[in-house]
Amino acid sequence: MKTLLVLSALAAMLASGTALADTSGKKIAFSNNYAGNSWRQAMLDSYGIVTKKAVEDKIVGAADIFTTADKEVPTQAAQVQNLILQGYDAIVINAASPDALNGAIKQACDAGIVVVSFDGTVTEPCAYRVVVDFKDMGKQEVEQMAKFQPKGGNLLEIRGLAGTSIDDAIHAGILEGVAAHPEFKIVGSVTGDWDQTTAQKAVATILPSLPDIVGIVDQGGDGYGAAQAFAAAGKPRPTIIMGNRQDELKWWKEQKDKDGYQTWSASIAPGVSSLAFWVAQQVLDGRTIPHDLLVPYLAFTQDNFETELPKIKEGGVATHEYSQEDAIAAIKANIK
Repeated sequence: MKTLLVLSALAAMLASGTALADTSGKKIAFSNNYAGNSWRQAMLDSYGIVTKKAVEDKIVGAADIFTTADKEVPTQAAQVQNLILQGYDAIVINAASPDALNGAIKQACDAGIVVVSFDGTVTEPCAYRVVVDFKDMGKQEVEQMAKFQPKGGNLLEIRGLAGTSIDDAIHAGILEGVAAHPEFKIVGSVTGDWDQTTAQKAVATILPSLPDIVGIVDQGGDGYGAAQAFAAAGKPRPTIIMGNRQDELKWWKEQKDKDGYQTWSASIAPGVSSLAFWVAQQVLDGRTIPHDLLVPYLAFTQDNFETELPKIKEGGVATHEYSQEDAIAAIKANIK
C-alpha cells in the first residue's frame, strides 16, 4: 500500500510538471543596484511580499535583499562576490550594466550558483534572463505619439539610468520609431534616472534652449516631473508618454477631465522581481528553463487607464506580484 501511495504521488507530480528536488533549504539573494525611485521601491516591495511567504511556507530557506549604496558597477560586482562567499545557492540580480558585471556573474556560475537577471539584464551566457522587449516599448512610444500628434514636430527625450540595458534598449526603440516617422525630430535629450524630481530638474534646465516641443518620449517615472517643468516655465503642454506611475496617471486623468488630453502609458511591472525569484527557485528545483524568459510590458490606453488608477497606492506604480504557478506557466509558454 505504501508503495502504491508513493507511486501515485510521483505520478501526480509528474503530471503537474512539479520538479522533484527539495529547495526548502536553499538560499536566494537579490542583488539590486539602485532604489532611488518609485518603481524600484515597488519592485522591492513586491519581492519582499512574495519571498517572505515563500520562506514562511518553507519553499526556500532564505530570500535576502541586498541593495548597493550607489549606482556604480564596481560596488555591485563586489556585492555579488560577497554573496558567493556567503554561500547563496542562487542570485537574482537587477544589474547596473549589461556587460560590466559579467566577470562577477561568471564567478558565481563557476561556483555552482544559479544567476537570474531581470529588468537590468546581463549578457553573460551562464545567467538566465527575465526579459521585456524594451526596444519595442520605445518604438511604440513614437507609434502612439504619431496618433496624438499626426502633423509631427519636435520631441524631447528623457532617458533613464545611464549604462543600463533598459536605457539602451528603450533609446534604441525610440530612435527606430523616429526613423519610421520622419515627421518627428528629437531636438533635446536629458537624463531623468526614472525619477520625477530628477526629470523635472533636468527638463527645467534644458527647456529655455529648446524650440517648441510637441511631445515627450521617456522611460517611465518622469512624465509628471516633465509636466511640472513645462507648467512652471509657462510652456505649452506637450503630449507626454507616461510610465504607469500613480502621479502620472492621476495627472493624465486631471488633464483628460479638463479638455480631453490624450496619451499612452507603458512600463515593466515592478513585480517582475517576484517572477525572477520564482525562476531561480524553479531552476534550483530541477526544472529546465529557457535562457531568456520573455514577459510582456504593461501598457494603458486612453480607454483603460482610469480603471487601473484607483488600484495603485499613492506614490506607487501599477504592478503585479507573480506566484509560483505564474512562473511555471510563463516557463511553459516560453519553451519552443
